[in-house]
Amino acid sequence: MCESRAPLIRVLLVGCLTAALPAATPAQHLDSLLARMTLEEKLGQLHLPSANQRANREQLDLARRGLAGGFLNVHGREAARQAQQAALAARHKIPLLLGLDVIHGYRTTFPIPLAEASSFDPELVEAAARMAGREARAAGVNWTFAPMVDIARDPRWGRIAEGSGEDPYLGSVMAAARVRGFQEHVLATVKHFAAYGAAEAGRDYNTVDMSDRTLRDIYLPPFKAAVDAGVASVMTAFNDIGGVPASGSAWLTDTLLRREWGFDGFVVSDWTSVLELLQHGVAGSRAEAGRLALTAGVDMDMVSGIYLDSLAALVRANRIPLAVVDTAVKRILRAKVRLGLFTDPYREIPAPNANAARALARRMAHASIVLLKNEGNVLPLARSAQTIAVIGPLADNQLEPLGPWHAQGRRQDVVTVLAGIRAHVGTSAQVLHAAGCAIEDTATAGFAEAVAAARRAGVAIVVLGERHDMSGEAASRTSLGLPGVQQRLLEAVHATGTPVVLVLMNGRPLILEWAAERVPAILETWFLGVEAGSAIADVLFGTVNPSGRLPVTIPRTLGQIPLYYNHRNTGRPPSDSDKFTSKYIDVPVTPRYPFGYGLSYTTFAYRDLKLAAARLGQRDTLRASVTIANTGRREGTTVVQLYVRDEVASVTRPVRELKAFQRVTLRPGESRTVELRVAVADLAFWGPERRFVVEPGSFRLFVGPSSAEGLETRFEVR
Repeated sequence: MCESRAPLIRVLLVGCLTAALPAATPAQHLDSLLARMTLEEKLGQLHLPSANQRANREQLDLARRGLAGGFLNVHGREAARQAQQAALAARHKIPLLLGLDVIHGYRTTFPIPLAEASSFDPELVEAAARMAGREARAAGVNWTFAPMVDIARDPRWGRIAEGSGEDPYLGSVMAAARVRGFQEHVLATVKHFAAYGAAEAGRDYNTVDMSDRTLRDIYLPPFKAAVDAGVASVMTAFNDIGGVPASGSAWLTDTLLRREWGFDGFVVSDWTSVLELLQHGVAGSRAEAGRLALTAGVDMDMVSGIYLDSLAALVRANRIPLAVVDTAVKRILRAKVRLGLFTDPYREIPAPNANAARALARRMAHASIVLLKNEGNVLPLARSAQTIAVIGPLADNQLEPLGPWHAQGRRQDVVTVLAGIRAHVGTSAQVLHAAGCAIEDTATAGFAEAVAAARRAGVAIVVLGERHDMSGEAASRTSLGLPGVQQRLLEAVHATGTPVVLVLMNGRPLILEWAAERVPAILETWFLGVEAGSAIADVLFGTVNPSGRLPVTIPRTLGQIPLYYNHRNTGRPPSDSDKFTSKYIDVPVTPRYPFGYGLSYTTFAYRDLKLAAARLGQRDTLRASVTIANTGRREGTTVVQLYVRDEVASVTRPVRELKAFQRVTLRPGESRTVELRVAVADLAFWGPERRFVVEPGSFRLFVGPSSAEGLETRFEVR
């Protein structure tokens, strides 16, 4: 097993993936190969059909005729080998790309990406992606449709689960980490290009309308970070932006992505998004939809088959230049060269050790859990001398912790919360269990058993939330409370007087005002994957001190949406003393839990914020130091967060912007001075002259444990 950890340079993959390339690579022969291909064979390289794990006879026949550039959803060593054998029986013996949605694990399911972003730990996230890529490659997959890097400010949108939340800086750091991790073993695909997460009303596939400035400053930075990290492919989005569908936008895929950013990989459509140009109303026929997409720079058509069956006539009629087809084909072939497929199309690597994979999944789960509330220090729990009631429809559920898009994750591999707690306490405590209701029940017949268990117990751990498929694609919700009668179950258990610990399991922020006001302890665990129960038990009993931080803002009420920390100010900022300011008359304007927020079983003090220099030039780097002290009785980790605010600019600027963060672990009584650095160039924004600019002037700087608190100072850019 090759263990290279060298950085990626563009899409030239290092270490394991390039080790098999010969001295004279097939890249030298691409032009001659292209010259020998028929038009139909060229269009075949741009065709990506979907299979059901194993390609069927008709699909294998396409490969034997050289009319498929790859397959979607073929996986497993035998199925992958059979598909490649079919492709190598074709006239030009061009191997296949075999793609799969390996979003947060292949067989070993890691926490969903939103949960992983809660770790604020890019090295750990990179390691998880590397492990997922290795498992996938061992099963014949050589291309993943991840990472999804869409910024999401509306939790009604179900696919918020697949990304890193609302912040462009955090999103960029995580995008680059996942690209580096995946591409040690497989090609990565950054998606969905672009602004898919800004769908109106949080409704999946819906239209997007925004200013160029918001697009550039908020939604595009994670894509740029992925390109800079060397991502191999980019997937276009389903949505339109200002009336132009992303899969037919030459500005997005050619002008911006290739010419401005220098991307030299290939672009693939999302599932049938080329065909959907008809539904968007910008094409009147399949052929016209294909022409729009291909000439815009979409190299590969996923599933719809339009390039293969409808474009040859347009090329022969000179409605599509042959050079456009050739360029797209060369991009696909180059990706196959860089992956080493021409040298060894069957290349097999050993699967990672299953115990090592699960151990990493458990570490990732630990870092992803966010402690939202711990009134009266209910947590951590004592292991012995008490009876524990474990209640709720998700307490002993093996399916839902896998979350959406869990590839080959299997429910039998999942440790449930109940199993994790029982394993943790052994025989030292009595553990009672009652589901109380199903996830979407309307009946309350099971409440009596749950209430009885709570009354017998010293603490009630109530595990509530969503089904795994209530978030993810096509899973938008208009209500963000607990489904079914779960809220009523929580109230019934709380009414017993037994202390309650609420464990949330979900793929998006939930709005739980009743619980936030009344339940003493709340853990946000998201969907943590196969080690969910073990990791949650570790945190509940204090074996692990929670260190996760929110990558999204949690509103007080649904009516506050969209609510995000890095909003721009208004001419009338909220003021309690003035009615005629920007606020609500029925709830505070502030969130329930702000971006970057998370508690610990210990406490931290921040002091002595200092700048190495308070006046900086355009090419300088800001260096801020702060001393952190652990003032509690347990070892713990805080996430030091640095935010800036441009006080006066030519356009309105956000009230705060995250620009750096660092995880710091301290023993009780220990203190440490840490330094955070920000290049002045990274303070740039999209200016009125349609270019990025850092304007001279005064900036406020905040360093603290969340976006809503911390120490403050000022600096000036000359």
